Amino acid sequence: MRRIGDLIPDAARALGLEDELRLARAIATFEALVAERVPAAAGACRVIRLDGFALVVEADAPIVGQELRLRSGELLTAFAATPGGVGVRDLRVHVRRGGPRV
Repeated sequence: MRRIGDLIPDAARALGLEDELRLARAIATFEALVAERVPAAAGACRVIRLDGFALVVEADAPIVGQELRLRSGELLTAFAATPGGVGVRDLRVHVRRGGPRV
């Protein structure tokens, strides 16, 4: 008997969904880390893509972007220590144009 979590990566690879699974893991991992380590930014930023070894994040406001940039070393170290964060070495933060999402 095997755990379902152990089967998902093989199934995603077989279906050609490996990149989507990696992105989904990165999103969930980053959201949890931000909520834990930068609670003021929780809900005001999101992962928009993985670009090679970079995690690309969108912030709703300049102050959120600044806080993420200041804490990027801490966030990247914590992120790299998770199964979903393997290989990520750079955090790129872009501030969303047009103000916060409602």
